[in-house]
Amino acid sequence: MVRRSIPSLGGALAIAVLVVGACSPGGSGSTSPTAQPATTAAATSTATATSTPATATSSPAASTAGTPAGGPDGRIAFGVRGSGGSQIFSMLPDGTDQRQLTTGSGNHLCAAYSADGSQIAYCSDEGGSFDIWTMNPDGTQQTQLTHLGGRALFPDFSHDGKKVAFGGVQGDDPNTQIYAVDAKTGEGLVVLTSCAGSTPGCSNDYPAWSPDGKAIVFVHTDDYDASENPVNSQVWVMNADGTKAHALTTDSPMKDQVPDWSPNGSQIAYASGAADSEGIWVMNADGSKPHQVSGCLPSDAAPCKAGNDFGPVWSPDGTAIAFLRAFQATGAADRPIFTMDADGSHQVRVSQGTILAAVPAWQGSATGASD
Repeated sequence: MVRRSIPSLGGALAIAVLVVGACSPGGSGSTSPTAQPATTAAATSTATATSTPATATSSPAASTAGTPAGGPDGRIAFGVRGSGGSQIFSMLPDGTDQRQLTTGSGNHLCAAYSADGSQIAYCSDEGGSFDIWTMNPDGTQQTQLTHLGGRALFPDFSHDGKKVAFGGVQGDDPNTQIYAVDAKTGEGLVVLTSCAGSTPGCSNDYPAWSPDGKAIVFVHTDDYDASENPVNSQVWVMNADGTKAHALTTDSPMKDQVPDWSPNGSQIAYASGAADSEGIWVMNADGSKPHQVSGCLPSDAAPCKAGNDFGPVWSPDGTAIAFLRAFQATGAADRPIFTMDADGSHQVRVSQGTILAAVPAWQGSATGASD
């Protein structure tokens, strides 16, 4: 699921590749969830890593039926691919009360809540190319934040709500980099990463701001091979101003979208594993003690029949994680949202019906589940 920068592709082809291969669900002809429409929804420097070697010594907990993990706070927002494009929905953490937040043509994806839960940033190609947009959590006041003319995906709010970071391609830089803009005006574009002196396929992507606002975790990829598989794709961290970027992981399996900080900033969840055989991992914020909590093991046959796990996001209280489990590689047009306890137990499918969902976001409890 790692997204290549694809500097040689342009226009509609590049957008199509990105929509299918990155934040959008792949495939076509999927069924959108039965949803209640929203009331008024409108249209890099290198450092030596010191992390503990990652090992998976036992199979993660199997999925079980029952009450979903996590408490009642907040809502989960997620994109869904349909026959006419992709739309953003939200639901309660148990999968009930699904509501459609965006409408119209094009692709609306990459949802991310602000820390106080009062705003959603997302990516949309409604203006012709992918830019960052914002809206209220009920889908109202949809506003295009950036007008960059390049490609902007996977936004994330700083904890104070003043900035939005995102991954994309802008200006004359052909590589995917991490940028930040003012969260209210979309102005003040700053590039936080660099591929200077690296290989042509270098990319920096999938940013997530730490709860204290001092750091950003992201995925750095050295290059892509002839089959467009990522080469040395790792979880990195940097200061919020882009300085002191360094790797937190060093083991060989691919790291994927989207690393996420626990609410107290002490841990980071991320996806790791071979293509179509990934699992969710959790490590300390300094890269130590990585351990697998869901998904496929290296000993499992590929593609993993149990499903490919990625896209983790923590619940507001830090007790649970929501994530995607993809079954497309096994021939099923199904990519539902699951929740589990933070230790990997109590895995429950919460999205309703057959669905091709995109990476979820979990709303903080400041605005609660009433939005």
